[in-house]
Amino acid sequence: MEQVKSQSKNLTIRRILCYIVLILLAFLSLFPFYVMIINATRSHAQIQRGFSALPGASFWRNFVNLSIDKETRSAFWSGVISNLKFSPVVNYAKNYPILKSMLNSIIVASLTALCTTYFSAMTSYGVYMYNFKGKKFCFRFILAVMMVPTQVSTLGFIKLLTRLNLTNNYIALIVPAIAAPVVFFYMYQSMEATLPFSIVEAARVDGCNEFMTFNRIVVPMMKPAIAVQAIFAFVSSWNNYFIPNLIIDKKSLWTVPLVINSARYADYVSFDAAIVYILLTMAVVPLIIVYLFLSKYIISGATAGGVKE
Repeated sequence: MEQVKSQSKNLTIRRILCYIVLILLAFLSLFPFYVMIINATRSHAQIQRGFSALPGASFWRNFVNLSIDKETRSAFWSGVISNLKFSPVVNYAKNYPILKSMLNSIIVASLTALCTTYFSAMTSYGVYMYNFKGKKFCFRFILAVMMVPTQVSTLGFIKLLTRLNLTNNYIALIVPAIAAPVVFFYMYQSMEATLPFSIVEAARVDGCNEFMTFNRIVVPMMKPAIAVQAIFAFVSSWNNYFIPNLIIDKKSLWTVPLVINSARYADYVSFDAAIVYILLTMAVVPLIIVYLFLSKYIISGATAGGVKE
């Protein structure tokens, strides 16, 4: 009896320690986001004075300053303070087109995530399901491509895009991203664990062609894996700064990282830390929305009960 009580006590202590560690890790993960949101509500001068745990009252002012140049800002806020109507003839210089860039990033990231996960799943299905000569070589070659850094092939990639007149074009951001060896490897491993050959063979016996089998049977069974990789692909494309910075010059085609970079590395006179923080805050919102919509598939047992013994 005493031994049982001792084991129960040890288990309780271990649980408490685990909870403490988990709470600490959660705090370390969420605290930077808290600081970012707080600083988005403060002015540049307040941010320069140091950290504050309480929000400020400058969120709307910072949001307005996103799309107005420095000279127009003073005129605008002078008109607001003096209760005068802001003159419509004042020129708005959209230095930080965050809303337009968010729309651009949503288009690029969504299409990238869709194409990357779909074609990677199709490739892994072909390599996993069929036995053909050179199958092992194809698998190992795709994995070997994972070891090649993006920067190694950048010069040739830019030259190719220039010859094809694909600079300042979203095709150059979406199509090359389809070749994703990491996504392929994850899909392949997931199929090995959750996709029985018997289900595919039963579909073939029932008269389904390979394309229909993949779209109507394999894809629904692979929803958790596809959702996970779609989230990763979306986030990766959304945060991608290296390639867009090399091929996109037009301000109207800027993505979110390019806008944030322009605000972060503005000259000393124009730099405003409050604008940088509000840009970062607005850039995080779509990622949270994507996660909330797709996270349920991560823990769902889509393949549970697929094969009855």
